[in-house]
Amino acid sequence: MKENIHKFHYKDMYFLLDVNSGAVHVVDAMTADIMDIFDGHNDETVIAQLSGIYKILELAEALSELHELINKGQLFAPDIDVPPVFSEKGIVKSMCLLVAHDCNLRCKYCFADSGEFGADRRLMNNEVGEAAVEYIIRHSGNRQHCEIDFFGGEPLVNMPVVRHLTEYIRNREKETGKIFKLTLTTNGMLLTDENIAFLNDNNISVVISLDGRKEVHDRMRPDVGGNGTYDRVISNFKKLVKSRNDENYYMRGTYTKYNLDFTKDVLSMAKEGFDILSMEPVVAKDADYAILKSDLPRIFAEYDKLVDAYLQYKSKGKGFFFFHFNMDLSNGPCVAKRLSGCGAGHEYYAVAANGDMYPCHQFVGRNKYLLGNVFDGVKNTDLPQYFRNCHVLNKEKCRDCWARFFCSGGCHANADLFNGDIYKPYEIGCELQKKRLECAIAVQAINNMEK
Repeated sequence: MKENIHKFHYKDMYFLLDVNSGAVHVVDAMTADIMDIFDGHNDETVIAQLSGIYKILELAEALSELHELINKGQLFAPDIDVPPVFSEKGIVKSMCLLVAHDCNLRCKYCFADSGEFGADRRLMNNEVGEAAVEYIIRHSGNRQHCEIDFFGGEPLVNMPVVRHLTEYIRNREKETGKIFKLTLTTNGMLLTDENIAFLNDNNISVVISLDGRKEVHDRMRPDVGGNGTYDRVISNFKKLVKSRNDENYYMRGTYTKYNLDFTKDVLSMAKEGFDILSMEPVVAKDADYAILKSDLPRIFAEYDKLVDAYLQYKSKGKGFFFFHFNMDLSNGPCVAKRLSGCGAGHEYYAVAANGDMYPCHQFVGRNKYLLGNVFDGVKNTDLPQYFRNCHVLNKEKCRDCWARFFCSGGCHANADLFNGDIYKPYEIGCELQKKRLECAIAVQAINNMEK
């Protein structure tokens, strides 16, 4: 059972995570030492081994408290079984519409090959977009709430279709009773006053891309002529965020081997007035900016630095929301979500500009993962169940990992990219995820203690 307990520390604080229940306990050094020995049944062994270091009465009191946690199901909780829902056919809850296989930037790390997705540059037309909307309506069952993300490339390159589909979706909501959450991901180059007004008027959430400091951003995110874009996009981003009262947006950055001091980039975005942030590690093979296993110690130290900075900002009343530090330690996601994560390939599909459907936007162009198309439906009928069964209890490297119910097995596309198998997680991604989770647990526990 001890493999279902994860112990770690942040500065002088010790934390215990009970993996199966998700309960987090802040403990003292003595209890941390006890947990190196204690298995729920061996009190005498614990006292015998530690009585030369701690007082027997104090050890007995701590053991009594640990048994109380066991009785409450918050320590050595039983293993989670696969829920029956995984044997059922899934319903489609969300879709990503790649309305533009084209982009006005040439980001060096772009997984989509600057929007081409390994093929020709093209734009989605109204017919394909409408068919995608009808597909999710038909295949979402009795579910009322659905999601559609306008994606690219750069979706604002194809603003006429975004406008048309938004109107089409809002009309279909009235006719079907469905409620769609709409999101658009943009590099910011085309955030004109007119486009911002449209996004605001139609309650479209916006994901905006900025890599932090000007020199970092401009190095990796040039325009088609090779020129930096920071000054242009940050002005547009500030205008967008101000227009929606600092709400309903999310700023996403990417760090590479070139900026392993990414705390400076997170703080740069915060200092510019953006307070809903994330900074993601680049995923790349055979590139000079790729993150290697040898970089992990430095990155781990940088995450510790980011925790310190995050807590310091919060203490000064300048706190910001950082995606990877946001965790619910009391009521996490449902069991199915904890096991399978994003739902790619069985609850979430991506639609290419020509109507072809893939498990997610990162699989577009990988022919063996072609599901079918929005007009004829899913033809590769085995693939959705293959993805549905790809949960942490079916992955050899995930079954005994303490982080399995938080990361849900990691990204399928990254696993395929590095290992050619969605059941074999991307190792560097796993290590980074575990470090971020420890940071997040520490941050949330400290926040809860301060309330």
